[in-house]
Amino acid sequence: MDENLQEDWLDARLRDEAVYVDDGGFTANVVRKLPARRMRHSLRAVILLKRTVVASIIAYLLSGGGWFIAEEVTRFALLPLPVIWLCAAGATVLVMVGGLAAVIFKTGARLR
Repeated sequence: MDENLQEDWLDARLRDEAVYVDDGGFTANVVRKLPARRMRHSLRAVILLKRTVVASIIAYLLSGGGWFIAEEVTRFALLPLPVIWLCAAGATVLVMVGGLAAVIFKTGARLR
């Protein structure tokens, strides 16, 4: 806890003491003269989607047409019902923990 306060105090102190050096508009002029970089996000998404589809088709063909998936689904369906319930509960817990971790990472929150 004291370590977090120390870091926050230090960050605030460094921000407060940062002196602005007037460069007479030099930085603004340089940034203005830089070429505009336009990235079309839709094109990037299409390229990634095409690669994903091609890779999925290749994996499907190399795996024997996905026959192993049908075999494993059948084998799983033949398990006793309590085992299936435990698997579902375990999957639920994993998804919840993953979601919680994503929220904590995205917000930068710390557990206290």
